[in-house]
Amino acid sequence: MAKTRVAIIGGGPAGLTAAYELLKEGGREKYDVTLLEASDQFGGISRTVKFDGQRMDIGGHRFFSKDQRIMDWWQNILPLQGAPAYDDKKLHRPCELEPGGPDPEKTDQVMLIRHRLSRVFWHQHFFDYPITLSGDTIKAMGPALTIKAGLSYLESTMHKLPETNLENFYINRFGRVLYSLFFEGYTEKLWGRHPSEISADWGAQRVKGLSITAVLKNAVEKLMPSQKNRQVETSLIEKFWYPKLGPGELWETVAQKVTDMGGKIIMNAKVNRFTQKDGKVDSLSYIAHGGQEVELKADEFLSSMPLKNLLQAFNNSEMKAPEDITEIAYGLPYRDFVTVGLLCKRLKLKNTTTIRTLGEPPIVPDNWIYVQDPGYKVGRIQIFNNWSPYLVSNPDDTVWIGLEYFTQEGDDFWNLSDQQAKNFAIKEMIRMQVLYRAEDVLDFHRERVPKAYPAYFDTYERMD
Repeated sequence: MAKTRVAIIGGGPAGLTAAYELLKEGGREKYDVTLLEASDQFGGISRTVKFDGQRMDIGGHRFFSKDQRIMDWWQNILPLQGAPAYDDKKLHRPCELEPGGPDPEKTDQVMLIRHRLSRVFWHQHFFDYPITLSGDTIKAMGPALTIKAGLSYLESTMHKLPETNLENFYINRFGRVLYSLFFEGYTEKLWGRHPSEISADWGAQRVKGLSITAVLKNAVEKLMPSQKNRQVETSLIEKFWYPKLGPGELWETVAQKVTDMGGKIIMNAKVNRFTQKDGKVDSLSYIAHGGQEVELKADEFLSSMPLKNLLQAFNNSEMKAPEDITEIAYGLPYRDFVTVGLLCKRLKLKNTTTIRTLGEPPIVPDNWIYVQDPGYKVGRIQIFNNWSPYLVSNPDDTVWIGLEYFTQEGDDFWNLSDQQAKNFAIKEMIRMQVLYRAEDVLDFHRERVPKAYPAYFDTYERMD
């Protein structure tokens, strides 16, 4: 019996997972799988960039799901650690271990179990993320603003707004005062649109059941040892899994398993057209690394490429897509993304928590710092040392941070030269009091990521 030929477009999580699932457990006897990746790296926005001994996680990706099948799938690819990671071992920090699991000090093929801490930076103060009514929050906001925020929240519980947009979605869960302080400006920074212009679907997908009530409920339930991460809102989890060498390591491992099972992977292959036979897609063409156009015939096609690019490929051939579908696909906006990595001698930020960290002085323990303050262009700061000490060539004496900027491809920030982007980022970090001076920056790297986030406005509502 002839094998079914399957062409998969995209070497990110979706494409690689599809290839792996088709080929596992004897699937190689049924399917002839070819995967095409447009770039020279696996993982899409979940890739890990290597630079002068450092590793940069594009966007920051923690591994956690309420679906146990997904957790099991990840663990099957990279087993959970059975011995402490470098920083936990050196600092004698308590850590969760998997009996019989690998030692991250001896092998790279391992999934770490990491403590999660993210905070919000606003008006030179740090707040819990998500926002809680802690003593530190009340102290930073002051009693008058805290009372005003509390009354605003109570009003929102009694007078619900129709959730026709993201603004109303947030106000219903946090009240108008906290919304205006911590959500309105940040959301506009992230998407380049006011929340009133964005579908509430984005909030439902990202924030899900999170609200002041959920935060308070979680604070109580943390005192109960029987509570597990899967019973907690995703935004409130306190630990997560993370590949030793970054998320790209997991997808590189999956890609290797795909080839080991007989799959074929072609890198630097940009799909540009389709052909049809008897009313069905019969083949695709891609531009190879050398610039030549190559045809690939298949029986089944799976695509994870952006819909706009997919429709362009259809419209480059004889089988044009219907006008209304083309209009919707071409009208779907994306938010682009720039990460600026700074390797630093030290940070000006102080570790005022009880969490032990590496460095002299000890670095702040955050994974992410959300910059809600509208006075700064940066959206988030990643501290890679705290995701995995193995992302940094010298985690004892240097701090490797990633500054996340939300942009549009071709805008002024996107078009900055490397030196201009470096200078902009350093000046902003000094103004934020994250850095003392420019001389503390030892190295720099920038990554541009087009079409990083599909947006929830314009023709999105016409998607079916």
